[in-house]
Amino acid sequence: MDIPVEEIEGALEAGVLFLCDHASNALPPRYGTLGLDPAQFERHIAYDIGAAALTRALAARFGAPAVLTRYSRLLIDPNRGADDPTLVMRLSDGAIIPRNAQAGAQEIEDRRCNFWQPYRDAVRARLDAMSARGPVPAIVSLHSFTPVWRGVARPWEAAILWDTDPRLAAPLLAGLRALGVITGDNEPYDGALEGDTLHEHGTRRGLPHVLIELRQDLIGGPEGVAHWAGVVAEALRPVLVRPDAHMIEHYVSRTARPNLGPRP
Repeated sequence: MDIPVEEIEGALEAGVLFLCDHASNALPPRYGTLGLDPAQFERHIAYDIGAAALTRALAARFGAPAVLTRYSRLLIDPNRGADDPTLVMRLSDGAIIPRNAQAGAQEIEDRRCNFWQPYRDAVRARLDAMSARGPVPAIVSLHSFTPVWRGVARPWEAAILWDTDPRLAAPLLAGLRALGVITGDNEPYDGALEGDTLHEHGTRRGLPHVLIELRQDLIGGPEGVAHWAGVVAEALRPVLVRPDAHMIEHYVSRTARPNLGPRP
């Protein structure tokens, strides 16, 4: 049986849930390689390099639960809304995905039901359990970004992506910068995306939430992951003891905007 979700156990009262939307470059056997050269699955188009290891390291440091995907975002992107046209990518950073290019509405719906929805359900169930135990959980989503995009080097070491809820984003951004980390504020991406994981589970529920991006060349191996898990933890700990990191507050989203395509 295909199991699309990895759940790491942790204290329900830990006050934080870690998420990793693009944790894996694997595919269920029945999908083969989607018609792609297998080498393409080592690229950023298949997963967020280093993000899964960083998520596991942070969950261990905080004794907190985590939910990670088990399959490549080339199968279906768990961080896209259910009706997003890029939910199943047909072209990603110059690579045509043959089986995706041929996928009709029924195949996309099958993937959504079998691989996208279980992840959303697992996150929701974990947040419900944590909320019932208390305190109100904060959500921290871990991603990674390419060091170079279309020939242009990206200077940031880390990035904080957020919509309009500043409770985690603002102090975490300040904390990372105080540690000397070159940190983008909604760079290289805008954190407002309708229907994405944090929009559904954070914005709509009024839960404090933030998306942290690390540059992939910095967390591509165990030493880098260990170092940056320590840096992120140092910046995150004082944020999570703030009272407003465990309150339900609703903020109006900025997501009335066109979809800007995939995030490499």
